[in-house]
Amino acid sequence: MSNVVVVGCQWGDEGKGKIVDLLTEHAEVVVRYQGGHNAGHTLVVDGVKYVLHLVPSGIVRPNKICALGNGVVLDPVALIQEIQELTDRGIAIRGGNLKISPLTHLILPYHRELDQARERRKGKGKIGTTGRGIGPAYEDKVARRGIRVGDLYDREQFESKLRENLAYHNFVLENFFEAPTFAFETLRDDLLRMADILAPYVDDVSLLVARAQAEGRLVLFEGAQGTLLDIDHGTYPFVTSSSTIAGGACTGVGLGPRFVHHVMGVVKAYTTRVGGGPFPTELTDEIGAWLGTKGHEFGATTGRARRCGWFDAVVAQHAVRMNGLSSVALTKLDVLDGLERVKIAVAYTRNGQRFEHIPDRISVLESCQPVYEEMPGWKKPSAGVERFEELPPEAIDYIHRLESLIGVPVAILSTGADRRHTIIRQNPFAS
Repeated sequence: MSNVVVVGCQWGDEGKGKIVDLLTEHAEVVVRYQGGHNAGHTLVVDGVKYVLHLVPSGIVRPNKICALGNGVVLDPVALIQEIQELTDRGIAIRGGNLKISPLTHLILPYHRELDQARERRKGKGKIGTTGRGIGPAYEDKVARRGIRVGDLYDREQFESKLRENLAYHNFVLENFFEAPTFAFETLRDDLLRMADILAPYVDDVSLLVARAQAEGRLVLFEGAQGTLLDIDHGTYPFVTSSSTIAGGACTGVGLGPRFVHHVMGVVKAYTTRVGGGPFPTELTDEIGAWLGTKGHEFGATTGRARRCGWFDAVVAQHAVRMNGLSSVALTKLDVLDGLERVKIAVAYTRNGQRFEHIPDRISVLESCQPVYEEMPGWKKPSAGVERFEELPPEAIDYIHRLESLIGVPVAILSTGADRRHTIIRQNPFAS
């Protein structure tokens, strides 16, 4: 039996929440290893929809331990609100099934204000962030001035750090961005109040995972966003501020790579991205509109419309290499139902030069054109099909072609939003 990392293989929004929820039937511990509440994971269980932002997707199943690792940045206001919303819907959340690493860095109100002020200042050159303070919080972490969850329980150290950070950030907000500043006493009191609420959940997540491993309990590591949004290996600077790839599970939880046995990537049967940045297969025609409407392509966190395009095998191959993928889960195949033809980008061209990998310069990628293969579409619906051999023959051919292009098997296939609309060809925990 294996420990499994689930990672997005495109620009996020691939349907990781459903796949993680599905796999938590087998795992006992589910750990989120990076990102903040700018990511939304949508689950549909027996027709009931849950949208999660920070709490790992395993929380909707009983008797699972869900944890937020040190690689996450945590907005305490957002987490407390999410816990309350889930509790109101009958999901039991307590110190026994939700854990927060004391090493997790906090997103504070001045991070949000900085994030939004920067985007306003950049105008047309903005990155397209959610404005929720994720980037500035990671900046403070790297600059070694961040405030971590554990700091809240050392009053003297906490107040010292908060005073120093406010002096710095208030100066920048007032004098550079001409934006609102924050009062020390108000922010301190708010955070100490929230610290009391969060105290039952704070625990050593790295040690928890190590003990679970030693006891033979299965662990599932859940990422946010996607490979092409990785701070190092994505379409920089149009990326997030953390390591979204599978290796981030090790640093974002505090464990060695030998504890990871299977890496499952999640890909849509087409491609989407939110915000600015290059997108070679983007469609601005009626097909793009079809994908957006039929696929309900709106951000789970922000409600922003996603840009839509054909499947990009160059991007998928990049994800296979960056993550060391063992297999993939293919989602939203049913969105392609009814199309006469489907296309797959197998390479890019620019000024007569062919690229079979993502160019390392963003200026080159921005002017690349996709090289497409065309395949027949399918009229018979794949939506809701629960046996692989019952899929339309053209859909099966499409899946096999994707497998041959990216070089790893499609182990799980999603044919609809609900948990039961899934075909499992290979259980990654059994590999």
